[in-house]
Amino acid sequence: MTIKLSGRIDSSNAAQTEVDINKQIGSFNGELTLDASELEYISSAGLRVILRLKKANETTKVINCNSEVYEIFDMTGFTEMMEISKAYRKLSVEGCEVIGEGANGIVYRTDPDTIVKVYKNPDSLDEIHNERELARKAFVMGVPTAIPYDVVQVGDLYGSVFELLDAKSFAKLINEGVSVEELAKQSVEILKTMHSTVLKEGELPSKKQEGVIWGKFVEPYLSSATGAKLVKMFEEIPEVNTMLHGDFHIKNIMQQNGENLLIDMDTLSMGHPVFEFAGIYAAYIGYGCVDKENGAKFFDIKREQCLDMWKYTVDYYFSDKSEEELDEIKRMVEIICYARILRWMIRRGDKANEEQKQVIVFCKNYLEENVPKVERLYY
Repeated sequence: MTIKLSGRIDSSNAAQTEVDINKQIGSFNGELTLDASELEYISSAGLRVILRLKKANETTKVINCNSEVYEIFDMTGFTEMMEISKAYRKLSVEGCEVIGEGANGIVYRTDPDTIVKVYKNPDSLDEIHNERELARKAFVMGVPTAIPYDVVQVGDLYGSVFELLDAKSFAKLINEGVSVEELAKQSVEILKTMHSTVLKEGELPSKKQEGVIWGKFVEPYLSSATGAKLVKMFEEIPEVNTMLHGDFHIKNIMQQNGENLLIDMDTLSMGHPVFEFAGIYAAYIGYGCVDKENGAKFFDIKREQCLDMWKYTVDYYFSDKSEEELDEIKRMVEIICYARILRWMIRRGDKANEEQKQVIVFCKNYLEENVPKVERLYY
């Protein structure tokens, strides 16, 4: 049941308001929502009414509070006792520059100071709040992160707002002529900061558990020997507590006044860094296993620059490794990458077009050829 609150609720009308609300409730005992979109002010007398409603029905929550009303609830501790949510500011992105797009959302620049990530799922509020908490967690632990400061409504969708004054993604900087090698070097600095962050057990989702799912899913589509070995190698990857971004690439690194900041933190997880590099390889090269221009189209740069970004990232991150060791690591990374892509493409089922079918064939052939050549998927 949803009940509208309106005008002012203070000592002059709190008692009558409570009577009116209880009449509406009657014998109802399901989830109770108080819609405060038309509520202008609430005093201590009104708060006591809300408190009694909460005691009578534990599910009671208040939604759509304006800033002033929400502040009253917050200052008096109600936001810690029950669910209280603000009204979402409405925002239009019509005509705004698209500066990035991923599986979950599209990032727009709404003005020189601000960007907004609009989620594709209309029921994304939980995702938005989860990403904000993950970004805060990373920021507190020393990872350079842009933290969303507001949630807005964009049509039927929701978005997170970031203050990024004149910030540009690494993809845009490359497009404007900035050295790929220099940006790769800077991206490696961020990676190493993130990968030096050790989390508590279970603090973030396990990437290894996700990897085992990939392996078991594609196993039936491979020869018995290759499939069994692939699953076994996924299961043998050490379960480590290293922080991973999960979608680390040049569209998710923004530069603002010489400072580099990560965005798109909803994929934050923990595990062996080999999974991070499998994702990086997929972004720059892997998804282009059939259409070689795939990465270049996504990042709006040249294919050679995608290849260089991958090469320099690996070279600077693993500067202490020999060429032989690097080749071994690259093969591990590629196997994980193509196992993941194979699962993704197979799950598309009837939606797969001719190119996607070719990707499935490529991934299966790659795994059949290369899984027998390695004994483990971690370095």
